Amino acid sequence: MRIEDELGPLRGRRDECAELERLLAAASSGRSGVLVLRGEAGVGKTALLGFAEQRATGFAVVQATGVESEFELANAVVQQVCARLLDGADRLPEPQRHALRTALGTQSGGPPDRFLVGLAVLGLVAEAAEGAPLLCVVDDAHWADSDSAQTLAFVARRLAAERVAMLFAVRDEGVATAASRGAGPRRRSLASRRCTCTDSPTPTRRRSSTR
Repeated sequence: MRIEDELGPLRGRRDECAELERLLAAASSGRSGVLVLRGEAGVGKTALLGFAEQRATGFAVVQATGVESEFELANAVVQQVCARLLDGADRLPEPQRHALRTALGTQSGGPPDRFLVGLAVLGLVAEAAEGAPLLCVVDDAHWADSDSAQTLAFVARRLAAERVAMLFAVRDEGVATAASRGAGPRRRSLASRRCTCTDSPTPTRRRSSTR
């Protein structure tokens, strides 16, 4: 079967699909990576996320979606990411475990230390990837609440050999709309590759080196 036929509705997105395949292959072989898909609404970012999930044979997959109505809810996206990973929380160091549970509202306490929350999520992700490679997919990441954006950026920058692939989809115009309301998402720098999606069959891609 030709690759164009195999891609089906993603025909014309061969370059982006190849980039996703490389991300998964690297994670499967022990080299974690992060990829950010950026573009306007309707250019196929969510379809590309679905392609990655279909191709993630042998991976554990965790999914999250940023929602505009939850933008002001602290850790709303982190809660989605951690939902399938919380079995490992008991094995976290106590300060990290306490900070994470406080952040997720399952334990009372004052505002959690953001550094400890980041370490806790990193620990959960790393442990989950010990059994099988892990694909973490976040759609509409432009609507991630500030605390979640900070935590996920913290995790993404510290991935190395954990067999983890992190994949984000960001709609630039969504960020602009939120900013116009005075509540724009705080966009964190990720140690990542970036793939810019356009209406063109062969979009321009911008890439920065991974750590």
